[in-house]
Amino acid sequence: MSSASKIPGTQPRERKGLRFPSFSVQILLGLALGVLLGWLALALGPQADGETPNGLTTTLDTIGSSFVTLLKAVVPPLIFTAIVASIANLRTVTNAARLAGQTLLWFAITAAISVAIGIGLGLVFQPGHNTTLTTAEAAEPSSTGTWLDFLNGLIPTNVLGLGAKTSVEAGADGALSAETGISFNVLQILVVALVIGIAALKSGSKADPFLEFNKSALAIVQKVLWWIIRLAPLGTMGLIGNAVATYGWESLRSLASFAVAIYVGLALVLFVVYPVLLRANGLSVLAWFKGAWPAIQLAFVSRSSIGTLPVTQRVTERNLGVPSEYASFAVPLAATTKMDGCASIYPAISAIFVAQIFGVDLSVGDYLLIAFVSVVGSAATAGLTGAMVMLTLTLSTLGLPLAGVGLLLAVDPILDMGRTAVNVAGQTLVPAIVAKREGILDVEQYRAASAENLFDDGDDVAQDTTEGGAAQDDRELSEAGARA
Repeated sequence: MSSASKIPGTQPRERKGLRFPSFSVQILLGLALGVLLGWLALALGPQADGETPNGLTTTLDTIGSSFVTLLKAVVPPLIFTAIVASIANLRTVTNAARLAGQTLLWFAITAAISVAIGIGLGLVFQPGHNTTLTTAEAAEPSSTGTWLDFLNGLIPTNVLGLGAKTSVEAGADGALSAETGISFNVLQILVVALVIGIAALKSGSKADPFLEFNKSALAIVQKVLWWIIRLAPLGTMGLIGNAVATYGWESLRSLASFAVAIYVGLALVLFVVYPVLLRANGLSVLAWFKGAWPAIQLAFVSRSSIGTLPVTQRVTERNLGVPSEYASFAVPLAATTKMDGCASIYPAISAIFVAQIFGVDLSVGDYLLIAFVSVVGSAATAGLTGAMVMLTLTLSTLGLPLAGVGLLLAVDPILDMGRTAVNVAGQTLVPAIVAKREGILDVEQYRAASAENLFDDGDDVAQDTTEGGAAQDDRELSEAGARA
């Protein structure tokens, strides 16, 4: 440590003057400001033509969508480099196959509990009987899910897991316009990274330069990710503000019973089922909420498990004490297949809603089939996105009219916030439970979980410094600042 850094009244005071609210507080402030700006934009209404959003709505949409786009941009290199690095470290992990098996088992356990809650609430709330909608308002969905989607999504189309996505729209004059963009499939990137990582291990010392390069690339990607996540409060403001301005709450009136059933189910899973599972495995519920909350918050406002993935992995490792060798495999896999909100609660209640509104009586076998699809079907739709895909898979398996999906589109954005939050919560829960059961969880780090130091420079220094001197300097400076 330099002599200047030890002088009382200099650098410590400077740090104290630059202190900002914690990350969670910043997110909450962004959320509150977004709601206020959203209601203001809603009150202003559209422009003179009655269709074009006003300037405030457009600004909020641009801010929110830009933040999610930045997060998604860092997902492919993060997943690839993290998984290759984790496989390189498997030489020190003797129970890798058992970890993978336990992860999938707990995915299934939590999904089964969630779908049971969804079926029970569907029978209690009777959402299809308590609505003003009619079958005349039904419409076929634009995309559907099938049991072949898993195989199609599993096989990489190229080494980067990227593909072209073209959308065609008809203009007012009947002319067609096409827009082509690049999309990525997280499951395919995961498969490619696994194959390359295993090949690197089998190549022995010849692969050492590649593994060192990958390690350096991972450090760079994580630093860029840190910069992006710093913008989360601003992104939160834009995302929630645009949601309020665009959707409001008018669309909830005709589907109030359905929406309440969904949110009651999500609340039961997040605040009852998950805490019970944590306590059953000897883990603190409060510590888990404190550690995972930044990712849950961001998932709620962004409505994107993939966009939240970098934050999910960071809190799982930094806050919950899950080893990075395991977390870098489990969290990306969970982001594609672990969806208690979208793939369990939502399709279960929605299937009952569609059956009731179309006058179809479901048998005990049908309810068991709903449970089966919810537990297994999320893997079948892992190559795709959106709860609607999972819902169409459930409806087609039960032989229910797919047109019923159109009845639920009006409230889907509002429900999607809660669904995604529960999805991401489960994606942090399972790795923590499995790591605890396998004896690899850093229990002290888990107990000290906090969003306050999630992006603290001192943590980065501590990780990157072999001697630990810089980290010690940082701690001494913090203590000096506290005394000052």
